[in-house]
Amino acid sequence: MRIVERFRLCYRMLVFVCSTLIMWTALELEVLCLRRERLSAINRWLPRWSRFNLGVFGVTIEAHGKHLDQGQIYPSCDADGIGRIFIANHRSGMDIPLMFTIAETHVISRHDLATWPMLGRAARRVGTLFVDRESKRSGASVLREVDATLKRGEAVTMFPEGTAHDGDRVHEFRTGAFNAARRAGAEIVPIGLAYGHDHAYYSGLSFLPHMTRIACLEKMPVAVEVGEPLKFSDGTAAENKEEARQVIQELVHRARARLEGLSSNQTAEQAGAHAE
Repeated sequence: MRIVERFRLCYRMLVFVCSTLIMWTALELEVLCLRRERLSAINRWLPRWSRFNLGVFGVTIEAHGKHLDQGQIYPSCDADGIGRIFIANHRSGMDIPLMFTIAETHVISRHDLATWPMLGRAARRVGTLFVDRESKRSGASVLREVDATLKRGEAVTMFPEGTAHDGDRVHEFRTGAFNAARRAGAEIVPIGLAYGHDHAYYSGLSFLPHMTRIACLEKMPVAVEVGEPLKFSDGTAAENKEEARQVIQELVHRARARLEGLSSNQTAEQAGAHAE
């Protein structure tokens, strides 16, 4: 690791820890002192925390779609007060904070995160759902939590590929999100993510080495495309998940094209500047 990368890593981790403590304290004080509803406070502070730290880590976001084009965050529930399910392709450890910047949502995370110092406690306090993917009992338990969350009018983000993959190909989906949507009568909002650097992908690394590699990068562009809500009333879960997979694949292609367009524009601007 070069000196500049080591400095960048240390600086970013220090800022991350400090900002997490500050914003977590501010959230708790708002709830305790100002008597604000906890969920409302979370929906204000969590996007701020995510946007700030993604910026610190050099992540630049190009996000488009309903609500986002008006500079708004995507609401957690539909007009009937039923929570939404946001689904996306899973590629990076940055996927979860990225989702917090575009939607009022809870996420499902790996079970061991709950035991991590500071970050685990903070995740529990903002309503993160934890699952052990190797345990059928844990999987059934988290689906019951998803059902309860949707009934309260709160949203959940799920990555139906089940695990992270490299590249832009969207792999086969599991049925959990679609069965949950049917039970609750919930909308499914499809989201396509495309990263501008190969180091965004896990590529066989465990979480901490993966995030260390990202933290050493100077910058990380990412494009987000949010599609129209899906609501399935006909067909089997297998048919529904394949339809949704194709929708997200198209959104990923659109996100990739947007990234390539931005890169071409930047190259042209730099060439013009050198010519002057």
